[in-house]
Amino acid sequence: MPTPSWDNPDAFLSVDDFALEANVTPQGGVSRLVRGIFDEPYFNAQLGEYEADSSEPRLTCNELDVTDLAPHDSVEVAGRAYYLATYPQPDGTGLAVLRLVPD
Repeated sequence: MPTPSWDNPDAFLSVDDFALEANVTPQGGVSRLVRGIFDEPYFNAQLGEYEADSSEPRLTCNELDVTDLAPHDSVEVAGRAYYLATYPQPDGTGLAVLRLVPD
């Protein structure tokens, strides 16, 4: 998908502001750095009297930087190891979300 003309994802993903560099390694490929915004929202789900505490770590990146990634590829963010839960999920703005699972 082409990058929208009204926004530049690279400017949004500046490491001087909110973004950081993550090391991604496709299976059988070479590791490389990509810039992205890491988020790990906390969830407290309740089902009757049972509670489940969990989080859903994710990394929002430039879609063009992660098109070759697939489930189970490894991602390292701030020294923590993860793997991809799904294929990158484009959001229609030139960015894609990587859903991560702790390794």
